[in-house]
Amino acid sequence: MKCMTSRERLAATLRHEATDRVCVDFGAGFQTGLGAGAVHRLRRVLLGDSNHLVKVVESYQMLGEIDEELRQVLGLDVVGVHGAGTMFGFRNEGWKPFTLFDGTPVLVPERFNVTPAEDGGWLMHPEGDTSVPPCAWMPKDAFFFDSLNRQQPLDEAALNPADNCEEMEVVSDQEIQHFARLARDYHENTNYGIYLTLPGTAFGDIALVPAPWMKNPKGIRGVAEWYMATATHRDYVRRVFEVQCECALRSITKLAAAVGDRAQVVFVSGTDFGTQTGQFCSVQTYRDLYQPFHKAVNDHIHRLTSWKTFIHSCGAVGPFIPEFIAAGFDVLNPVQCSATGMDPRWLKREFGRQLVFWGGGVDTQHTLPFGTPDEVYRQVRERIEIFAEGGGFVFNSIHNIQSNVPTENILAMFRALKDSMK
Repeated sequence: MKCMTSRERLAATLRHEATDRVCVDFGAGFQTGLGAGAVHRLRRVLLGDSNHLVKVVESYQMLGEIDEELRQVLGLDVVGVHGAGTMFGFRNEGWKPFTLFDGTPVLVPERFNVTPAEDGGWLMHPEGDTSVPPCAWMPKDAFFFDSLNRQQPLDEAALNPADNCEEMEVVSDQEIQHFARLARDYHENTNYGIYLTLPGTAFGDIALVPAPWMKNPKGIRGVAEWYMATATHRDYVRRVFEVQCECALRSITKLAAAVGDRAQVVFVSGTDFGTQTGQFCSVQTYRDLYQPFHKAVNDHIHRLTSWKTFIHSCGAVGPFIPEFIAAGFDVLNPVQCSATGMDPRWLKREFGRQLVFWGGGVDTQHTLPFGTPDEVYRQVRERIEIFAEGGGFVFNSIHNIQSNVPTENILAMFRALKDSMK
C-alpha cells in the first residue's frame, strides 16, 4: 500500500478502510493527551532540549502541549482545534512560568492563579480571581485539579431549571472565527488529520456540572446532587438539556458554515456512563434522558457536514454501546478494556464494523504507570493486533497519560507502535 499522509490515514480509518499503518493520536483531544510533566521528560529524552518550557494547554487536567517538533518525532497523525478558553474561565494566553510539585518548570496562562491549600496543595479560583472563593483543588503532589463542592442549599419545592442554564449560549462570532482560523491553518499548512472539540454538546458531563469557570453557579451543581437529580428530578434535568440542545444546534450550524469539511472528527460528549465495574445509570435511563439529545446533535452534524462524531465515556459502557450507535455516534473513546465487560476482542468482534475505536491501546490504570517496559510493549502489540484488524482504529492510551508515568514506559509504548508498522 502506498504511503498515506496523516490526513488520508485518519480519513480512511474513519471509513473503516485499510491504512498503510495504524493512525496515532496523542494530544489532539483533552482526553487523549499527556500530563505536562510527562511531556517535559519525553521531550528532554527525545529532543535533548532541557530549556524548553512545556505549555499547560488544559489547566484542569494539567495537560502538556504536544508541539510540532515532538509531534513529528513521535509520528502523530492528528491535531486538535479547541476553544480559546479554559475550564476555569480564563483564556489560554499570556503565558508565564510555573513550577509543578516535582520541580518541573512549565508555562501556564497569565490568569492561572493558585493559592495554597491547607494540605500544601493548590486552590484554583474562577477566572483566576483570587478574591473569590476557590472552585477547584489539587492535593499536594497530585497531578490535576478536582472541582470543589460549591452546592448551595436547595429548595426542592422551588427548583428552577434556568439556574443550571446560566452558562448556556450560542457560540459567539469571535469564538467561531477562532475555530475557523485554527482549522484553516491546519488544513492549508499541514497534512494532519483534524479533530475539533464542539462547545456545549456534552449533556450531563459531570466535569462541567460544577461550572468551575463561574464565580457563583446556581442550581444543582454538586456531583452527588446531580446524579440523584437524574432520577428524582428528571423533568428538571430534561429541561436543562432542552435549553442546552437548542444552543448547541445553533452553534453547530455556525461552526459548520465557518469550518466546513476542514475538520474530520468532532468531540461531542464526555459524559461518563460507566464505572469500573458497572454503570452510572440504566440503559433505559440513557434512552429516556440522554439519547434523544445525542441523536438530535449527531443528526444535525451529519446533515450539515461530513464530520464523524466522537463520544468519550469511561468505564464499563458495554451495555450502552448499541445505544451510542443508535444515537448516531461514529467513534468511541477511551475504550476502557480494564473495566468489567470491556474485553477488547469482544468489542472489536461485536462493534468494530459500526464504531471506530479511538483508544484502548494500553491500560493507564495499571500497565503503563506500574508495569515494566516489556509488559507495556507486549500489551501495546496485542491491542494493535486486535483493534487494527479490518481498520477503524486510532491508537491512543486509555485516557490521558499522567505526569508521573515512567518515561521508559512511554518510550516502550512508542517502540511497540513503531515495530507494529514494519
